[in-house]
Amino acid sequence: MIMDNLPPKLYEIVEDFSYCQGQEKLEYLLEFAEKLPPLPERYQSKADEHMVHECMSPVFVYAEAEDGRINYFIDAPHEAPTVRGFASVLHKGLNGLTPKEIQAIPNEFYLKMGLQTVLSSQRLNGISAMLRYMKQLATSN
Repeated sequence: MIMDNLPPKLYEIVEDFSYCQGQEKLEYLLEFAEKLPPLPERYQSKADEHMVHECMSPVFVYAEAEDGRINYFIDAPHEAPTVRGFASVLHKGLNGLTPKEIQAIPNEFYLKMGLQTVLSSQRLNGISAMLRYMKQLATSN
């Protein structure tokens, strides 16, 4: 059921994670952390209203609508590689989707990735908060 509502790019990422075992999941997440693009210059001020306050690490998410599709720009600190990795997963998996497609993504889709086996519940709460915030931005753009 969860996998049914995933857009193709996110489905592929979740599937790749599902093949990883134990610490491989964490290592793969850390690979994603290295691939998060830098925040564009226009968002360098990091306005507080764009902060995901439920995250323990300072994560900032910006969204732009273009031709009915949403593009996200995310900043997560290098000192928080797991959070940064998941931000990168969301960036890759959600960019270019319509608000309707974004809203259809189950809030707990990350459970199919098996991240609950390698991350604390506190980190998982932050991950959920990031997705909820991105959904909120999608509907307001």
